[in-house]
Amino acid sequence: MGNREKLLEGAVQCLLEKGYAATTARDIASAAGVALAAINYHFRTTDALRDEALRLALDRWGDELERALTDGPNLSDERERFVAVWDRVIASVTANRSLWTTQFELVTHLGHQAAPESPWAAAQVEAEAALAGLFHDIDAAAEPDTARVVGGLYQALLAGVVVQHLVAPERAMSGRDLALALATICGRVGRKV
Repeated sequence: MGNREKLLEGAVQCLLEKGYAATTARDIASAAGVALAAINYHFRTTDALRDEALRLALDRWGDELERALTDGPNLSDERERFVAVWDRVIASVTANRSLWTTQFELVTHLGHQAAPESPWAAAQVEAEAALAGLFHDIDAAAEPDTARVVGGLYQALLAGVVVQHLVAPERAMSGRDLALALATICGRVGRKV
């Protein structure tokens, strides 16, 4: 493993242990076992390294989630499949609590920046497409508008469910709760649309 990869792994470790803002260049270099100057050489800034490391951690989580969903029960009933998928998502979120607290910390950090456009905007588009494909086999290339709105809804649900499980897990939504809520909402909204 080269210094660049060592720095990324060290940064992932530090982000999950300390959070986004508390992770310093010295922390990362120490965890990676490389010289501090290597950060500038490979990434230019500590923020760029932290951002890339968080994207790497989120990509790994996405891969883990995809495996969990594709290896899950093959249910023909869409409602039961929805419940089972969300229960797996929630279990994965619970198991990766530090990843999610770090991601929310980054969102707060981005909100304080003067220019909201960042590499994270492109990551959001990718996440929408991935979620639409993951949950409903929607091909973002063939159906970009559908992928955007369906993936965006799942992204909004995911963020809300994560917040619930971080703040008050005893009151947080389950897969069955989400299915009931969406069925109720669709029944009411569907009559008016």
